Amino acid sequence: MTRLMPITIGDARIFVGRHHRHNRAPLGGLFAVSVQDDEGSTVGVAIVGRPVARGLCDGVTCEVTRVCTDGMANACSILYGAAARAARALGYRRLITYTLATEPGTSLRASGWTKDADVPARPTWSCPSRPCFQVDMFGNQTRPPGAKMRWVKVFGSTPSQAGITAPDGATGGPNAPADATGAQEAET
Repeated sequence: MTRLMPITIGDARIFVGRHHRHNRAPLGGLFAVSVQDDEGSTVGVAIVGRPVARGLCDGVTCEVTRVCTDGMANACSILYGAAARAARALGYRRLITYTLATEPGTSLRASGWTKDADVPARPTWSCPSRPCFQVDMFGNQTRPPGAKMRWVKVFGSTPSQAGITAPDGATGGPNAPADATGAQEAET
């Protein structure tokens, strides 16, 4: 039987450093949660922080920056679900995360997330105003260079109720009310 437990960001970072298969631990975060087994050993952690992409920092969005387990069945789904419940309880309206394009996202789908966008591969995150180093002192890649998928969990039944608007200012989707009475127009 697994159970959720709080964990400090520092201890979660240590777990990620020891167990994550392709990423280093994030430098910080807003909060972290862990899953423990029957013996009280940590078998997985999730770290939630502000969005890494500056364009998504709107004050109501946070990001699961890392989920890491030792392979225990369903631990990832439990962690994604717990992170979403905690973010919602703290007043966030949207939670995002990224996976490699080669990963199926099974745990995310199982915990109610939806695919939001395909993010093309970039050779580097470095730019003149913010130089970044993509390799460590031994020449090893410090992040996977491939394409990613962005996933989202929106708190509220529609994007407009969650305060999410499209870049052109439009809100909506199939669940958005068509008028002030809440009636929807029939699709033709």
